[in-house]
Amino acid sequence: MEIKNKVIIITGASQGIGLAAAKHLSKLGAKVVVAARSKDIVEKLGKELPDSLALVIDMRKLEDIRRMIQKTIDKYGRIDILINNAGQGAVGDVENISIDDYKKIMDLNVYSVVEAMQMVIPQMRKQGGGMILNISSQVTKMHIPSLSAYSSTKYALNSISMTARQELAKDKIVVSMVLPKMTATNFMKNSIGANPEFMSGRPMPKIDTAETVAEAIERVIISEESEILV
Repeated sequence: MEIKNKVIIITGASQGIGLAAAKHLSKLGAKVVVAARSKDIVEKLGKELPDSLALVIDMRKLEDIRRMIQKTIDKYGRIDILINNAGQGAVGDVENISIDDYKKIMDLNVYSVVEAMQMVIPQMRKQGGGMILNISSQVTKMHIPSLSAYSSTKYALNSISMTARQELAKDKIVVSMVLPKMTATNFMKNSIGANPEFMSGRPMPKIDTAETVAEAIERVIISEESEILV
């Protein structure tokens, strides 16, 4: 799919991968909808990025997801790509992970994504096609102690994404994934239960920049392949 002039919603766009993707895709000529909870950052982005739409959205709230979809349609008349990037981590062994914390990240990392997909699919079908791009993680290709809760949400997302890819192919709606490894963002800092000792004594993988992941997002949009590991 070409990127220029496409209407692209990006959730979690106030920092990290979402912010880098919004800036990168805007430079390529996309009309980006930046959606996140951080009002000041989102509104600043809306002023900086040409022909963009800034929305203060909490993806854990169904009414906010509905408003995001409707506001985008009201402004542009279509939605070409939905990038489900908003997410949160959690650190804790299986033995002691808080079930309440587990539910919180499941709500954001899985349920909100499915709800956004369900709301955008009818519009994409009506307009003759589109793309849903879900940001997963390479933790789904590993077994890292203390990340079982987080990785399981991404395992679920992988299955949902690839199943939906088969289901929606007939409607010319492409579902794809980008799976980053460790990225230089505030992800770990913002994770539930994170502590400075988490990675102590463990071999550190190569850390990518958020801009590297944004370039991978560009590649998967253009190629429409099922997944890219960054």
